[in-house]
Amino acid sequence: MGRSVPAVTRALDILELFTTAEELSIPEIHARLGLPRTSVHELVGTLVARSYLAPSPDHPHRYRLGVGVFQLGAAYAERLDLAREGQVVAAEVAAACDETVHVAVLDGRDVVYIAKVDSTHPVRMVSAVGRRLPAHCTAVGLMLLASLDPETLNARFPLDQPLPALTPRSLTSPVRLRERLTRIRAKGLAEEYCESNDAVACVAAPVRDRGDRVVAAMSISVPTVRWSPERRDELGRLVADGAARLSKRLGHPG
Repeated sequence: MGRSVPAVTRALDILELFTTAEELSIPEIHARLGLPRTSVHELVGTLVARSYLAPSPDHPHRYRLGVGVFQLGAAYAERLDLAREGQVVAAEVAAACDETVHVAVLDGRDVVYIAKVDSTHPVRMVSAVGRRLPAHCTAVGLMLLASLDPETLNARFPLDQPLPALTPRSLTSPVRLRERLTRIRAKGLAEEYCESNDAVACVAAPVRDRGDRVVAAMSISVPTVRWSPERRDELGRLVADGAARLSKRLGHPG
């Protein structure tokens, strides 16, 4: 890898703030990143000129993501058959169970949702395509981590570093994580109960490509008020079938 370019890094840091904030002002960006205010003015001005940021219609001194970001994301999604095919199969699985269905990929220690179909129930999981969560706290993430070789897993999750928690039930022990992944490999399914959200349980299955590599995972997320051992088993069968169908669409021989 070549040397990082500080100006590019700072511009990307600014853009990434907008993954969790709809609008930000120059002072807010300055406060969050600790960059010199003059630098923030110049970087934001450049991003606006290139349409990656745009002034808010209602507050011209506040900024939001611009159409340039959408164009890049659309170009990426167009070339990523997994996202397009995942959305199709997720819709089929959601229609069968009327629960929220996700397809996610692994990015370092996190999962990123690339497809999602909502439940029609008034009580349902709130999430979005593009959302990022710690992999060890989610069923899709655990399923994807179970596919990693030991060397990669050790590099990303060293045994001497506790894991961050999202809820009191989240895994924090690297040793227990490895024990959990062993059981997931044996079963071929992953599940979690209130480990990423205090009120949600999930079950997930692996998605494989034509080379038999695990490239994604599909999950069904259910509010705990609708969760039971019987429902878990039913949804496990549905998500395994959905993941297998998505794998087939990606060229996996089955």
